Amino acid sequence: MAGDKSPAKYGPGGRGFYGSVTVSERGQIAIPAQARRDLGIEAGDKLLVLADPEQGLALMTVDTLMRTLQGSSTLLEMIQQHANDGTDEAE
Repeated sequence: MAGDKSPAKYGPGGRGFYGSVTVSERGQIAIPAQARRDLGIEAGDKLLVLADPEQGLALMTVDTLMRTLQGSSTLLEMIQQHANDGTDEAE
């Protein structure tokens, strides 16, 4: 596309690398246009800012986090049920 300086580089699982951004004096960054297009991020969307001391920052939409948590709670329930059954897979 015209105006794109560099296309995204895709790795395992569709993970993308979109280049780098610079933090302004006011602590602001701009999300690269191709990343916004690929992830469906539009003006007015709310993003959550998550942090891990070892891995750094991550931005995530509320919808994505809710889907992730929904899957996590289902998995947790399955694990709890299995643990409560007192059975081992190896048996």
